[in-house]
Amino acid sequence: MLADADCTILYRPVGPEELELIKQSDWTRFPPRLAEQPFFYPVLNEAYAIQIARDWNVEASGAGFVTRFAVANSYLKRFVPRRVGGPEHVEYWIPAEQLDEFNANLLGKIEAIADFRRSDAQNSSAG
Repeated sequence: MLADADCTILYRPVGPEELELIKQSDWTRFPPRLAEQPFFYPVLNEAYAIQIARDWNVEASGAGFVTRFAVANSYLKRFVPRRVGGPEHVEYWIPAEQLDEFNANLLGKIEAIADFRRSDAQNSSAG
């Protein structure tokens, strides 16, 4: 998947339940947010997505996955990327009620590009 002038490549770390819902959409939509989740947080770089999937999703649910997808710049330009930590910790905050519109501006399919499991995380930290 290559970015061009009309789209931006973003990443989303997800747990197994969210990944299953993405699969059920034929890799075309992110599922609605839960009531306690007012925002959808796609991130701007793969390293940050890996960090979240590996360190947070695995801890919470035993597995974490990184998805990659393209979003139309004409839609994304209304949002300002937010730095929430170090220089690589940059994400968009998409209001949950706008997720359908976000999904409508995906270009192509969502791809799962990495997965981490509890045993993987234990093995990688043991060395």
